[in-house]
Amino acid sequence: MKTLKRRSHQALTITPTSVERSSLQTTAQKLKATADTPKAEMSKDPSEHNIKRKRKKGDGTAQSAKIKKSKKQTECFLDPKVEEKPVTCPPKKKRRRKKISDILVSSAPKPAAPADLQNMIIQHFKNERSVIELEELKLPDSCFLQSNDLTHTLSSYLKQVCPKWVKLCKNHTENKSVLMLIICSSALRALEMIRLITAFKGDCKTLKLFAKHIKVEEQIKWLAKGVIHLGVGTPGRIRNLIERDGLSLQSLKYVILDWNWRDQKFRRLMDIPEVKQETLKLLETSVVPVCKSGSVKLGLF
Repeated sequence: MKTLKRRSHQALTITPTSVERSSLQTTAQKLKATADTPKAEMSKDPSEHNIKRKRKKGDGTAQSAKIKKSKKQTECFLDPKVEEKPVTCPPKKKRRRKKISDILVSSAPKPAAPADLQNMIIQHFKNERSVIELEELKLPDSCFLQSNDLTHTLSSYLKQVCPKWVKLCKNHTENKSVLMLIICSSALRALEMIRLITAFKGDCKTLKLFAKHIKVEEQIKWLAKGVIHLGVGTPGRIRNLIERDGLSLQSLKYVILDWNWRDQKFRRLMDIPEVKQETLKLLETSVVPVCKSGSVKLGLF
């Protein structure tokens, strides 16, 4: 019994070693195969590697032909049509609106004429007024002074238009009224014009008629206290003073529109929408009626 147990134990111990030996033999064969093949051949494609192994057994010319065929199959030629990038349309450019500066570059500025003012009044009120009312807004040529031909300064123009200014100033004694109104586009332009008329005005008194840093009540007090000969201001404030009965047009003789002057943006008095609207309202309500009566003359500087 003891001998049988020993023999069975030996058989059990022998079987696992035989399996291990077979597995070791297979791994050793694989390692030899990888060692026999050079590194350059391993790096190439597996198809070329198989062809080179067959070359040892078969004909060399047949194998080289196969290699060429395989190379031709691997080569690829890109179609030039595919390589071309898709044509993209350039973005549409926005049409640039013409500015007043562009128009002035192409054409020289022209002096104002009475017909320009007449046409502007009709175009502005044609949708709001009847035909009869539009006829009432038209001014005869006798109501207009000689327009500035772009060669005059403000003082020289006023001397030419109003040669009897000194005599008029001496005879003027009424409060709340002025002899001349100069209408500008802004308060800064009004201050500049007051400096420009120093050679013309002489000893006569001038008043600033604009809204910048000056209240309406203060201007009404100044007009009521003393005699003012000349008023320079913006159309909105002048119309406000007339509506409040702070400014009277009873002694008024001249109304001058600062027509041809342009600001930094090359805009004239009638090119600024707000100022244009206020000026045309002032002309309709106050200036046109007194001009038609014959007592007031209208000038375009």
